[in-house]
Amino acid sequence: MEKMKIGVIGCGNISDIYLTNLREYANLEVVAVADLNHEKAVEKAEKYEIPRVLDVDALLADPTIELVLNLTIPAAHAEVSLRILEAGKHVYSEKPLAIKLEDGQKVLAKAKEKGLLVSVAPDTFLGGGLQTCKKLIEDGAIGEPVAATAFMLGHGPESWHPDPAFFYREGAGPMFDMGPYYLTALIHLIGPIRRLTGSARITSPERVITSEPKSGETIKVETPTHVAGILDFENGAIGTIITSFDVWGAKTPFLEIYGTNGSLSVPDPNTFGGPVLVRNAGEVEWKEVSLTHGSIENSRGLGVADMVNALREKRKPRANGELAYHVLETMHGIHESSVKGKHYEMTSKCEQPDAMPTDILSETMEG
Repeated sequence: MEKMKIGVIGCGNISDIYLTNLREYANLEVVAVADLNHEKAVEKAEKYEIPRVLDVDALLADPTIELVLNLTIPAAHAEVSLRILEAGKHVYSEKPLAIKLEDGQKVLAKAKEKGLLVSVAPDTFLGGGLQTCKKLIEDGAIGEPVAATAFMLGHGPESWHPDPAFFYREGAGPMFDMGPYYLTALIHLIGPIRRLTGSARITSPERVITSEPKSGETIKVETPTHVAGILDFENGAIGTIITSFDVWGAKTPFLEIYGTNGSLSVPDPNTFGGPVLVRNAGEVEWKEVSLTHGSIENSRGLGVADMVNALREKRKPRANGELAYHVLETMHGIHESSVKGKHYEMTSKCEQPDAMPTDILSETMEG
């Protein structure tokens, strides 16, 4: 099998797990890296035995590179993805697709114009945990889904992140930072959203950093830190999502799906594995379900491998741009609903992603 040659733009912290995992796939090869910090790019190339370190222009001009992995900071995602597409290359971007809706639209429009594909993280929903949940729902294990809840509750990153200020700027906050994992999982399991309602607030106008090396510095909060949304799915199910940087402790589940014949406890959507629990009608105990799919460790990069297969098979990647835009609009809609005090009607649509094959560790994808 001929490997698709891939370039990587952005060599920050998130690049390590990608560059580690992408070496394991038989259908692709990372051949070049680029970063505004040349020394950082050199460091990653040496660590992961990548043959070339290029500047961004040279990487985009390389005719042998077909797909570029965009691992820049969120504020640069749209700009860099547009440059990649303009250069005639497919793009896989870290989440989110863009900060602003209009920029997300531009990325999708440019891809359509050029006849190229866009795929966007998270790809955690392709892992064994969430794929097992999808199979259970499709097999009727809990009946028809009627409702769902999703909770991401914590007290913010200023106690552990070395430079947490960007988490509190416009386009960040708990919803834009962690919402993509939860919303992608919900859409994957239940389907697209037609309407939503939201409430959001900034609880404290300033935050004090307690982590090193910036302990004692003050952060001005520019985005809501407690965000709640009610989601009306196209199939009639109703979802509740709360993301917060204002909660000191909670015993809520990560994500649960409630059906006409039982309930499904979904694992942390920011991970690839289990546990997966089911409690059926009339039962008093939850029972753990064996996972039906592989890729249960930190498998970031699985979406890139699926995108390569999609290009060869002339199909849409599971973590496609339309799904990412639907998630982006949902997050904006929740904030807008809170400001305007009324329902937000979704304008975008996306297909519910197909299930992964149970034999994920096949020769077509991994060695």
